[in-house]
Amino acid sequence: MKNLILATTVALLSATTIYAQSDDTGPQFGVKGGVNLSNVTGDDVNDSELLTSFHLGVFMELPISERFSFQPEVLYSGQGFAGLDNEVEYQLDYIQVPLLAKVYLVKGLYAEAGPQFGFKVKEEIDYKLGADGGEIEIDDSYIKNFNTDLALGAGYKFDNGLSVSARYNLGLTKIFKDDTLLENIDAKNSVWQFGVGYSF
Repeated sequence: MKNLILATTVALLSATTIYAQSDDTGPQFGVKGGVNLSNVTGDDVNDSELLTSFHLGVFMELPISERFSFQPEVLYSGQGFAGLDNEVEYQLDYIQVPLLAKVYLVKGLYAEAGPQFGFKVKEEIDYKLGADGGEIEIDDSYIKNFNTDLALGAGYKFDNGLSVSARYNLGLTKIFKDDTLLENIDAKNSVWQFGVGYSF
């Protein structure tokens, strides 16, 4: 974990240094949010269903050249999966840190890709069975506290700073902890994100 934090810090500082050597416009800060459609995928998963949630956070775009930028983000992202015809929802909330390379294909239209590191901050089961339904807090979790994804997306940025985007987060690591009853189950996070943002 310490090595990951160190590597992230070095990447941010390196990008800032690269920007400082560029003659392009300055860094832009922004806010963003939108809808998540999440699930789990893998060889051992075949009956889970989409869970609808949200993401909300901040970003900083650091231009490297006229067409290329580096964009780190910090997002609160509601994820997980549903089952039993959406009667049960397994909610996994993360603080996600995407580190994205961003290329403008034409004016306003861009594609982006990069690693994303997730830190689990909340885990619970919501159920709607019966008259009232309810929530179950997880005391002894089988879910890992850290997750790694590959983020792939595209969007359009308007001249007034408003942007719209679509992104797919492909899970690279299994979500279940080692040395547990579920350690051999192949299940990874899978999240579609549709959002809007605004750059200051």
